[in-house]
Amino acid sequence: MELWTTGVASARGAARTAQEIEAAGWDGMLVVDSQNLSGDPYVSLALAAAVTTRIGLGPGVTNSVTRHAAATATAIASVHRISNGRAVLGIGRGDSALAHLGRAPARLAQFERYLRHLQLYLGGDSVNFDEIDIPSDVAPPLSGLHLHDAPPASRIGWIADGLEGGAKGGTKVPVEVAASGPKVIAMAALHAERVMFTLGADTDRLAWGIALAKKTRQDAGLDPDAIAFGAYVNLGCHTDMGVARSLVRGGLTTFARFSVMHGKANGPVSTGDAEVLEKLRNNYDMKKHTQGDSRQAGTLTDDFVDRFAIVGPPDRCIERLRELAKLGLDKVAISGGMRGVDAGDAAVGKQLVAEQVLPGMH
Repeated sequence: MELWTTGVASARGAARTAQEIEAAGWDGMLVVDSQNLSGDPYVSLALAAAVTTRIGLGPGVTNSVTRHAAATATAIASVHRISNGRAVLGIGRGDSALAHLGRAPARLAQFERYLRHLQLYLGGDSVNFDEIDIPSDVAPPLSGLHLHDAPPASRIGWIADGLEGGAKGGTKVPVEVAASGPKVIAMAALHAERVMFTLGADTDRLAWGIALAKKTRQDAGLDPDAIAFGAYVNLGCHTDMGVARSLVRGGLTTFARFSVMHGKANGPVSTGDAEVLEKLRNNYDMKKHTQGDSRQAGTLTDDFVDRFAIVGPPDRCIERLRELAKLGLDKVAISGGMRGVDAGDAAVGKQLVAEQVLPGMH
């Protein structure tokens, strides 16, 4: 099972961070795409690609609203080319990136259309102009210019040429959909190379997601085993359980909220967990997004944290990760609390992961 780490997109610090991640033994590096809170992810990923040779690289995650599918495809394909084929495209319906534009996550129909378009662009194929969802009051149809000749459809030629010519990095960029609800899990099962669950580290919930994805593919006449599964998981490693929990509370509020964002908890959930999720949803402060000292972080009980995240000393963290691998996950993207965490505790946790957890899993 591959272990990736997630962090902010920082043009100034991307190269140094990427080198540290590669030296520590991580399999990959994901950076957030949230334009009001962080730098540009593709700039950071390109800088990281230039100073590393092994780790995978990608946004964790981008969304289907703030960039046109063609722009997203060309950005990640550029990272793929620079890194000699190490890029992946993590995508979801959007959270903080849209919240800071006064919008909720993308509608399901728009998200599915975007996924189809992404896969066409990344595969070197064309998208019909009549499917391009740019409002005509923003930019009218090209036909109004009465050109002598014009493109018949939208296609990224250099991506197609790279795939056909076998250039370095000339493999298709895999798409990974972050999913928690049944409808998005089903979309991901049909339109992605990997479903990345945001269901926490609870094995019952992850098993439910895997079963749903496989059934969706089988019902559609597709091979249920021809898709990969992974998960975004919050991990806090420390010999003191209280400290370990504090390392993940901020980040866990973000991922746990995905399971109750629209009112009803997704997947198998106990009455007690449903109450915690509801309290989290009602107390969420987007201005304190991912912060360990936020109002929402205080709504998570210790019991909830222990099951929805992976917390504790190295041996416990390794044991929990191995349980996820046994379910069939081949990739876990790990994040901690991100902000509002004691710097000394965070440094100890980071060291324990690098010196004991990563070697223990490899």
